[in-house]
Amino acid sequence: MPAISLSDGSVLYYDLPVTPLTVAADVASSLSKDAFLAEINGKIVDINSVIVEDAKLVLIDRKEERALAYIRHDCAHILAEAVLDLYPDAQATTGLSIDSGFYYDFYRCQSFTLDDLNKIEQRMHEIVDSDENIVREEWTRDQALEYYKQKKELFKVELTKKISVEETIIFYRQGNFLDLCLGPHGQSTKDVGHAFKLMNLAGAYWCGDSKCEQLQRIYGTVFADEKALQLHIKTLKETEKRDHRRIGRELDLFHIQEDAVGSVFWHPKGWILYREIEMYLRRRLDMAGYQEVRTPQLIDQALWEASGHWHKFNENMFTTSAKNDKLLALKPMNCPGHVQVYKQGIKSYRDLPLRLAEFGSCHRNEPSGALHGVMRVRSFTQDDAHIFCTESQITEESIKFCDLLKSIYADFSFHDIRINFSDRPAIRAGTEEVWDRAESALRDACIAAGLETILNPGEGAFYGPKIEFILRDAIGRDWQCGTLQVDFVLPERLDATYVAESGDRKRPVILHRAILGSMERWIGILIEQFAGRFPMWLSPVQLVVATITNTVQDYALEVAASCKAVGCRVALDLRNEKINYKVREHSETKIPALLIIGTREAKSKQVVIRRIGERAQEILTLDKAVHKLSIEALAPDCSASRFTE
Repeated sequence: MPAISLSDGSVLYYDLPVTPLTVAADVASSLSKDAFLAEINGKIVDINSVIVEDAKLVLIDRKEERALAYIRHDCAHILAEAVLDLYPDAQATTGLSIDSGFYYDFYRCQSFTLDDLNKIEQRMHEIVDSDENIVREEWTRDQALEYYKQKKELFKVELTKKISVEETIIFYRQGNFLDLCLGPHGQSTKDVGHAFKLMNLAGAYWCGDSKCEQLQRIYGTVFADEKALQLHIKTLKETEKRDHRRIGRELDLFHIQEDAVGSVFWHPKGWILYREIEMYLRRRLDMAGYQEVRTPQLIDQALWEASGHWHKFNENMFTTSAKNDKLLALKPMNCPGHVQVYKQGIKSYRDLPLRLAEFGSCHRNEPSGALHGVMRVRSFTQDDAHIFCTESQITEESIKFCDLLKSIYADFSFHDIRINFSDRPAIRAGTEEVWDRAESALRDACIAAGLETILNPGEGAFYGPKIEFILRDAIGRDWQCGTLQVDFVLPERLDATYVAESGDRKRPVILHRAILGSMERWIGILIEQFAGRFPMWLSPVQLVVATITNTVQDYALEVAASCKAVGCRVALDLRNEKINYKVREHSETKIPALLIIGTREAKSKQVVIRRIGERAQEILTLDKAVHKLSIEALAPDCSASRFTE
């Protein structure tokens, strides 16, 4: 007689095996209508799964956030059914739910077109309306093989052969469509609803192997309701408008080419942007007591083995052999090098905390398919730092770091921050006792710093737990940037010590920390955050002096020189073009402010200031304009307001 414990604490008793759907109906008829899936003893299953023994039962509503992945999985099956209905010559291979929706891969001699997508989407709506039951079936491996061989579905035959002979094979059937799948799924195609849309076509390879057959992948997205779908589509359109690759090209900031895959060619304007960010961050670190270092690009394999990075990352490291047959690796991270700097000379407890920072140039052999503009590259610069401290200093140093990080994010207009706490991964270095201490220390630091964290189980670094700072941008997307990691392992592995107050040698703790993450990715995020309209302090060109007539060129040169003299980045536009044309052109290139010069302004020693996106104009004397604009052009850490706070 199974006893079913519900989430409200109540318990129901049954004489015979029972399904979650029956339990839901017994509690309330409305509950059975809303129940989409069930969680039995922590495992998510079909709502019609049979419970034969005592269990903890949680009913999952279709509108719950965690139900969305399963709705997407259902929709992938509906997509496959629709394609096979309309195009019997196609073969369904595999499909998945993904973060942005779902996809299914098909083998077909003829290419799908965008018109085909419209037909497939319409057929999917019909399948939803037909309210087809989704039924779980168990088959033997031989039955499954025979079924797929008869239907000549060779890809499914290959998948089935990979399954153990002893293993029961799970199918899900809806209408005339049958698919090999572990599930779980909803009860009916109707449960998916109509808030879905097919998005695009792409190429794929069977099993992800370029030596295998070429497949056609159809991507779609689906949400619990139409409002969420429309919001997602709107976000996608806004994302496309803000694409850092397109804006980077239009603003002449950088380019990437096949001769240096995964590396960035920074153009003069892009390098100004890069340097402004680097100089700003360097000033903030100087004020926070960091000492900047520079460590080698090529380091002997032996050091990477000692640190543990070789075993963990060697497949993604670029290596070269020296004449003495030593294997050298381009550094993928900076921490082992910083430990070597720390170890030079004897360190005392009085020297701690020691904060070593580096704009470290790193290289990682990222898969070519994962590369994405400047967001994901092989050659990048980390705003890396390592704080060597005593165990008792962890909390204080963590609070200082978090305060610094939040202040820097605010200067870049990021205020919405979420924080993940990632604890010990399955594969890790160090003893359980060491991990207990590290996790406890980081939790205590988070509490002391007033941080609300979300547990991200098993995602810590191999040497220690970490917190990750996730920023929400102007259109609601999340970016994981900063991180703080507590490391008791690396000091042991690389024999870092300090002399304690007692005279004994002890191991320091290393706090690995980054704020921006990588300079390249951060710039990509900023381009999309501001849609290329950078605040004046970041804009590669802050001001353009534009003439209305050729007769005022001398005064335009004087205005430009005055602005440059106070540190503004200025361009001159003396072309014989109408001023409206110049205004429109410079607005398109996101110049923050135009200084418009005509005959009247030249005579009165004035300028007309016109700002991007504004119709109103401001007329000031040259001296007042230069003073005002010079203050606006300052980085946030240099502004007068910061010094008067």
